[in-house]
Amino acid sequence: MPREPRTADIVAEMAASVLKIPVGPGDRLAVGDTVVLLESMKMEIPVLTETAGTVTAVKVAEGDAVQEGDVLVSLEL
Repeated sequence: MPREPRTADIVAEMAASVLKIPVGPGDRLAVGDTVVLLESMKMEIPVLTETAGTVTAVKVAEGDAVQEGDVLVSLEL
């Protein structure tokens, strides 16, 4: 029986604007890589991955407003 791929979603931890997205589908990420750069109250906040994996989808675009809990990037582990 084939094993189902394990996935993980990286979510916003606060309301912010998406400033930059340095990753795209197919990119391999290591623990601690920046997946999205958010801006809130004139501060830049990097969103880091806590697990290694491959980007399967980027769910936001630069300039988007996100809320706490919104999915930013999906990974296959």
